[in-house]
Amino acid sequence: MGSSSSSYAPKAIYLDVDGKVQKVGKTPGMFSFVSILTFCLIEMNTAIMMVDPEGALVSIDPTMPTNSPKAFRINELKTEVTNRLAMLEKRVELEGLKVVEIEKCKNDLKKLRDEMTSRGGGRVNCPCKYNFSDDGKKVTPRRDVPNYPKYTLSQETVEALKKPTFDVWHWEHNEMLSCLEYMYHDLGLVKEFNMNPITLKRWLLAIQENYRNNPFHNFRHCFCVSQMMYGMIHLCNLQEKLTLTDMGILMTAAVCHDLDHPGYNNTYQINARTELAVRYNDISPLENHHCAVAFQILSLPECNIFANVDPEAFKQIRQAIITLILATDMARHGEILDSFKHKVDNFDFTNEEHVTCLKMVLIKCCDISNEVRPTEVAEPWVDCLLEEYFMQSDREKSEGLPVAPFMDRDKVTKPTAQIGFIKFVLIPMFETVMKLFPQIEEIMVQPLRDSRDHYEELKQIDDAMTEKKKTENMSLGGKKK
Repeated sequence: MGSSSSSYAPKAIYLDVDGKVQKVGKTPGMFSFVSILTFCLIEMNTAIMMVDPEGALVSIDPTMPTNSPKAFRINELKTEVTNRLAMLEKRVELEGLKVVEIEKCKNDLKKLRDEMTSRGGGRVNCPCKYNFSDDGKKVTPRRDVPNYPKYTLSQETVEALKKPTFDVWHWEHNEMLSCLEYMYHDLGLVKEFNMNPITLKRWLLAIQENYRNNPFHNFRHCFCVSQMMYGMIHLCNLQEKLTLTDMGILMTAAVCHDLDHPGYNNTYQINARTELAVRYNDISPLENHHCAVAFQILSLPECNIFANVDPEAFKQIRQAIITLILATDMARHGEILDSFKHKVDNFDFTNEEHVTCLKMVLIKCCDISNEVRPTEVAEPWVDCLLEEYFMQSDREKSEGLPVAPFMDRDKVTKPTAQIGFIKFVLIPMFETVMKLFPQIEEIMVQPLRDSRDHYEELKQIDDAMTEKKKTENMSLGGKKK
């Protein structure tokens, strides 16, 4: 700096200090003063302009030309510096408050959205009209190492996980994540697909974060279906009959099968002409959406558990998972079960079409398998499902849409909701699967028969109570006359 500045000719600067004009030569002292002033201004993170009395900008550096006797006013400069600093401090304070307010608004909006989702909300904020860009938290994985606690599963838990009697109500989300992680390791899927264990954790977290807090279609339901699939794999010895790729397809489809379910079924989507119904042309809008969200998550490198799978193999895995998730649309129940019935008596595990049909039936069984579980585990799910049904039927009534009797709080009871479903949907399907896997009769089919009997007894009690009330009312009416 010294050598370059020495090439300039000596110049003078005139300063006005308290009304007294002083000529300051280009001396080391003068420029050390300028340097100090400049340094101080930089430290205060601002920029100050020096102007002459006519308002012209003056550069403050070693190349500054000599000015006229019209001097710079130091006091005015000091005042300007002070004022500008005060303005900047005020701005920083205000901007800081704005940031706090913005964060508060974001939190308030999230709470409001969650509340509207749980209550059903108004049509304008209908959670069914989900758009990938609506919520920044959707499909946003954690890029660091996932921080959910790693639970060491006891041998008792490990054995219980393989059975339909597993009580899914005693587990927190973090524990369910650890159980799902264990299942992938235990079945050999992590090794088979060369999964990065950290990627598996991130994927599971992203899955959990993309299930909504619905009464029924939530992450716990996802875990139930996945745990039942894991149990059926062990109970039916599917490892000996199907490939590890098939195991991976079954488990991954189960985990993803209801992603971002809005709590309102396909009938509502179609009748209300929601964005999902329009997007998918009224063809399984929810199931198509679940698939789309599943593969949006898998498209993120940090969540792609199939990243090390050959591209051609991944295409087949992707198509198979889509096929299974689409099979969970109950509108296709009769079609899929009839197809399986035609194959089951001469089932061929080497026939790709037969195996695909079996996998479709297996995910259907797991999806609606709550009544296979013990009564104390199964019955709370009925309450959850009815709550979700009633939310939908209330909305349908308010919007002038058709209401299904089995969802109408004024027409349905717990026994009437369950008896027909168990008798005409669950038992026929599980008994058909039993032809191929006789070992499920005691552990899965018999509990369904017991559940049917239980609800028929409850219905008899309800009917008797209703009849008694009618008689009492008629009796009271007669006395009033």
